[in-house]
Amino acid sequence: MEYYSLNQYLKDTFGEKVYKIALDGGFTCPNRDGTLGTGGCIFCSGAGSGEFAENRMLSITEQIERGKKRVWQKIQDGKYIAYFQAFTNTYAPVEHLEQLYDEAVSHPDVVAVSVATRPDCLPDEVIRLLCKMNQKKPVWVELGLQTIHEKTARYIRRGYSLSVFDEAVKRLKEEGIIVIVHAILGLPEESREQMLETAEYIGKSGADGIKLQLLHVMKGTDLEKEYLAGKFDVLTMEEYVELVADCIARLPEHMVIHRMTGDGDKRILVAPLWSGDKKRVLNALTRAIRQKERLL
Repeated sequence: MEYYSLNQYLKDTFGEKVYKIALDGGFTCPNRDGTLGTGGCIFCSGAGSGEFAENRMLSITEQIERGKKRVWQKIQDGKYIAYFQAFTNTYAPVEHLEQLYDEAVSHPDVVAVSVATRPDCLPDEVIRLLCKMNQKKPVWVELGLQTIHEKTARYIRRGYSLSVFDEAVKRLKEEGIIVIVHAILGLPEESREQMLETAEYIGKSGADGIKLQLLHVMKGTDLEKEYLAGKFDVLTMEEYVELVADCIARLPEHMVIHRMTGDGDKRILVAPLWSGDKKRVLNALTRAIRQKERLL
């Protein structure tokens, strides 16, 4: 059950270690501006999952330079992925998108661009733009699926059906664009088997990579209200570690594992607090995966 880690993929692809720089392009989301809703997904923080992104008031070039300084002690003269992370990063007029993407692609230290978005925010003209950028440098599109189960999708206010996701993957792959899919483990009322079904579905979807994300309860979200009212429990570290190992066992060997856990901003993290010790969690994940490898 050896898995293909992001670090290994980057070394295989670019010949060296590559760091991501999280950018904020100043976007919003149709689930916030009134098009689909105003509250966003139930788990989404006020930063639109961009707590660790650079300042949106700066230009993309300035954000990249600031991001480089943040990791300077780890890497000098390195290469980077420009990661448009906060909110929905294809949700704007295509002319504006082209300006932002092209600025990132043109940076000499950027080897790829990753764009986080919703499957229902990929009109034809945006896909054509992504293809255009992909001819200059590799473009990844990260789709926030979270779950394949429609009942849960309604609960978290995702705002689109599974068929929309399927179509988005199909169209992107037809154009040769790398697709990465986000899945959240620990969503309220989902069984362990349902979470494994989501991972298995992603593995068969045609996507190139997956991000497995622990459900974080963040301050100021509607999910926090549900949690404080006692409507659901979060996963323990032991439950999560075993679940991730089983998810990976159901994925194709060629699928790149971009994430096995996640960083919740400790300033606004309500639960699970154990997730704040990322080193401990990653060590536990490594042990669990190796143990499962021995058993298979």
